[in-house]
Amino acid sequence: MISKTRRLLGISLLAIAAGCSQTDKPGEMGVASGTGQQASQQPAVIQGACPQVYLREGTAVHRAYARGAKDDPEKLLYQATLSATTRQCVQSESNLTVTVMAQGRVVSGPAGASGTVTLPIRVAATDGDKTLYSNLAKFSVTVPPEGTAQYVFTDANVVLPGGAGGFSKIYVGFDEGPYNTQ
Repeated sequence: MISKTRRLLGISLLAIAAGCSQTDKPGEMGVASGTGQQASQQPAVIQGACPQVYLREGTAVHRAYARGAKDDPEKLLYQATLSATTRQCVQSESNLTVTVMAQGRVVSGPAGASGTVTLPIRVAATDGDKTLYSNLAKFSVTVPPEGTAQYVFTDANVVLPGGAGGFSKIYVGFDEGPYNTQ
């Protein structure tokens, strides 16, 4: 009796999951209504082949200190963190364009003040040992007098070759430079 109940529960959950992954609207699948052909005005959004975004170990926290005071907690200007990532991919005939987003927070330290801080955030895409994309951005965040600010960093220009995706990985993290490198 228990195994029959478990089997029915399992089948019910599979049916629910299958229903959640379907759509009744052809436009949501990149298909023009009534024609059965892909709509040319809308690129296909591909999540299954969209590379995962990872926070590279050791790059999710960035600390800035007053001049000449490296690692002195009393001279900490601010600490920035990255905590969550997401992405969206759009497939064209020749490229996979990825919009990468990372959520973070900046907290003023004992030597800090309100104002604008500039965070060095790198987005890099790899396929094994091969670098497909790398960009180091200077991202500004305004810290209010309360001393804490949340932010969302977005890089909508991650363009990968059309066949990329299956083994590609995207990394986001703080990188103190230099800025003129890829």
